[in-house]
Amino acid sequence: MGALLSVLVVAFMGAVLSFTSKAHAQGFPMVHFAPKPALLRVKKGGSDEVEEVSIKTLLETRCPSLFSEFRPIWWLPNGHLQTIYCVMGDFSKNDRMWYNRTYLRLADGGTLGLDFAPADQSKVSADAPIVVVQHGLTGGSYEAYVRAILSRACAPVEEGGLGYRAVVINFRGCAGVPLTSPLLYSAGHTDDTRQALMYIAQQFPKAPLLGLGFSLGSNVITRYLGEEGSQSRMHAGCVLACPWDLKANNNGLLTSFTGKHIYSKGMGGNLLRLLKRISTPCQSCRKRNEAEEPDSEEFDQTFTRIGGGPGPHFPFPDSEAYYIWGSSDKIVGHITVPFLAINAADDPVVRHVPMDGGGNGLVVMELTTGGGHLGWFEAGPGYVDRWTTKPVLEWLKLVGKISWILREKGKEKLGVKALEGGGVIDGNSGEIGTLQGL
Repeated sequence: MGALLSVLVVAFMGAVLSFTSKAHAQGFPMVHFAPKPALLRVKKGGSDEVEEVSIKTLLETRCPSLFSEFRPIWWLPNGHLQTIYCVMGDFSKNDRMWYNRTYLRLADGGTLGLDFAPADQSKVSADAPIVVVQHGLTGGSYEAYVRAILSRACAPVEEGGLGYRAVVINFRGCAGVPLTSPLLYSAGHTDDTRQALMYIAQQFPKAPLLGLGFSLGSNVITRYLGEEGSQSRMHAGCVLACPWDLKANNNGLLTSFTGKHIYSKGMGGNLLRLLKRISTPCQSCRKRNEAEEPDSEEFDQTFTRIGGGPGPHFPFPDSEAYYIWGSSDKIVGHITVPFLAINAADDPVVRHVPMDGGGNGLVVMELTTGGGHLGWFEAGPGYVDRWTTKPVLEWLKLVGKISWILREKGKEKLGVKALEGGGVIDGNSGEIGTLQGL
């Protein structure tokens, strides 16, 4: 009830701001390329012939929607209202998805839930690209922002889709995944991603893996790509609403009333409710967080800095040290695959967005005039659609055709095995008591 009241307060304040401010979210995006954009090897036309073309030219010619104007639907004119609708909107009848779940037991005893789409993959070719998704803070494969893209990416080509596979890596404890170890997850910990990718690549050795991240999941994918460099299992990455500098954006939240008492409280409350669902093997985790409805920094200070990942990095002396370590803005320069990042200028959660891309010729940074946090709602053909859906699909279609060679060295401390259980998952409804869209 407290979370609902907070949301209603923000909705009211957002409405007031929309009438008192002269600023509006409509306009063309800012798109940044490095001074020397990288050359990519892509298939020429419909043939197997390969040519080298700059990433700037490729996006301008094959991803025109990236440069299109964002026009918010009239009743969601600013970032607050866009964000609140992402949390409170009813998307259960839109972009309906069913998944086939596989549970992975990790080397440290933790569990991940891999939701594969389409649920029936009998007609998908063995070498079809796979969209590897990492969701937001306490979300999962059921999130509407995930389904908006995967419902079209996984549709057959003859039905206007891309004909791709997809797999959502549900974090420990999220979307019905049991929490079976004392560790949770965090914005900076990437070993769970590595282990999931080990399994996915083993199951589909001929398929290119295309990373797609949202909010916290964006930060994880960005860090993974930067840490792995040329050893990355992902062929490409696309991240939406990445928080980049965790310290700066946390400070940005805490310096405004809505940031501290609404958004930060909403995120902290979601995390606390996740811990309260933990079963007997992890009662010790619950005792680490005694706060009642904490904000996100209080939760990170009490729990994430300790249980957000394994040693040697964890535990951290305080949440600030964790934020500095877990940020992704300083690692973008080490990415060695094509990488697209999209943020919104009026995002009330992510206020600090680095636009230089670390000088990396493979990195493209985009800042839209509006969209809020994971919103980007505009008028669709008879329904509310997301501006980001079309650009991301064009990007996935492009990078799925890039000729890329991936290598990897062994990492003995990591390992996974598939567990019994899983099966078909209804991806159209979330978890009771958890705010969607974050």
